[in-house]
Amino acid sequence: MNPWDGLLYGLSVAFTVEHLIAALVGALLGTVMGLVPGIGPVSGAAILLPLTYVFDPLTGMIVIAGMFYGIMYGGSTTSVLLNIPGDAPSVVSAFEGYPLAQSGRAGPALGITAIASFIGGTGSVIVLSMVAAPVAQVAIVFGSAEY
Repeated sequence: MNPWDGLLYGLSVAFTVEHLIAALVGALLGTVMGLVPGIGPVSGAAILLPLTYVFDPLTGMIVIAGMFYGIMYGGSTTSVLLNIPGDAPSVVSAFEGYPLAQSGRAGPALGITAIASFIGGTGSVIVLSMVAAPVAQVAIVFGSAEY
């Protein structure tokens, strides 16, 4: 199976009503968790992990992925509005977003961070799906000397 077939199969599985609702719930919970300064994506997803035990494994993974992306975006909200970056990726949003918020353009600043977060997340998933198989083939060749 080539990477494009795998990506299309994954999208066909993810774009069911049940999984889209699960992704939406995960993203909303993650965005709320991301508003808490100091809670990064890994710790936030770990805190919300017990909520996924009631789902089947695929739906649980989709909820966790939605939480992760929601937490990544939610951290930029406090960064833009309050100049309090909650985690390392949100620091960059504070450089330009907070001055925009002070000048009365908080809405466009938050919109720009949302669009940039979407583009970056989507692009990274596509690149990862294309590069994962060749990198795995190289990793299989590793022996005891490389460890």
